[in-house]
Amino acid sequence: MSTFFVDPDAITPPTIRIIGDLLHHLRDSLRVHPGDSLLLSDGHGTRYRVEVTHVTSQAIDSRINDRQTEPARKTSPIVLGQALIKGDKMDWVIQKATELGVATIVPTHSTHSVIKPNPERLEHQRSRWERIARDAAQQSERWTIPTIVDPIDLAEVCRQYASAPLKGMLVERSRGSSLGATPLPLDHLRPIVLLVGPEGGWASDEQRLAQEQGFLPLTLGPRILRAETAAIAALSILQSRLDEIALVVRET
Repeated sequence: MSTFFVDPDAITPPTIRIIGDLLHHLRDSLRVHPGDSLLLSDGHGTRYRVEVTHVTSQAIDSRINDRQTEPARKTSPIVLGQALIKGDKMDWVIQKATELGVATIVPTHSTHSVIKPNPERLEHQRSRWERIARDAAQQSERWTIPTIVDPIDLAEVCRQYASAPLKGMLVERSRGSSLGATPLPLDHLRPIVLLVGPEGGWASDEQRLAQEQGFLPLTLGPRILRAETAAIAALSILQSRLDEIALVVRET
C-alpha cells in the first residue's frame, strides 16, 4: 500500500485530517471514498493505517486503526554535501538522493558552482527542494523525509561534521581511495558524510581545506562523471555496501 505524508499537526489521535495538495490528489486523482484504507506517515518515523470517514471539498477525515514505528536503524545515516549545480540538475540529485535513502542533504557553496543562490529567493528554493524530497520519499515508500538545510560554505560543512567517523570528498583525476574499497564504520549512530563537487569540480584550495579537516579524497574510478551522475553513483555504492554492513551486524 502506498504511503502518504501528512503534516504532524494534522495528526490528532484518534483522527487524522488531510487538507491541501494531498487532499486534492486523494480525492480527485485517486477517487478516495469513505471506507477506504490509507497508510499515512508523519515523516518522522511513524505510520498510521487509517479508514476514511468523510470526504468533502475542504478535507478528508480519517480514523486511526493501527500505528507502526520505523524499525531500528542498522547502518549509518548518509549526509550528502552537494555543491550547488544548475537548477534542474540539483532538483534531480535531491530526488534521486531521497530515493536512495540519504538522511540529510547539504547544498554547498563552491568556487566553481555556476549557480549563485539569490538570498531573496532562498525560502522559495528550499520549499521547492523540500517538496521534491517529500514526493520522492512518498514514491519510494520511505519512513522519513530527508532534511534539506540552507546552502552553506564548505568550511561550515567541514566544521559541522568534524566528528563523523567517515568523511569523504569525491575528487576527479585523483589518487584517492576507491569508494568501493574504503572501510566503512560499524558505528551506525554517527553519519557518513560525502561531498560531491559542482560541474567544474572542487577547486584546489577547497580540496586542501577538506583534507585538512579530515576528509578523505575518494574516487569512483578513471571516468569523469557529471556532477549529478557522480552523486547518484556514489550513493548507490555506499548503500550497497551498507547493506553488507547491516548483514554483518545482524549476524554478530
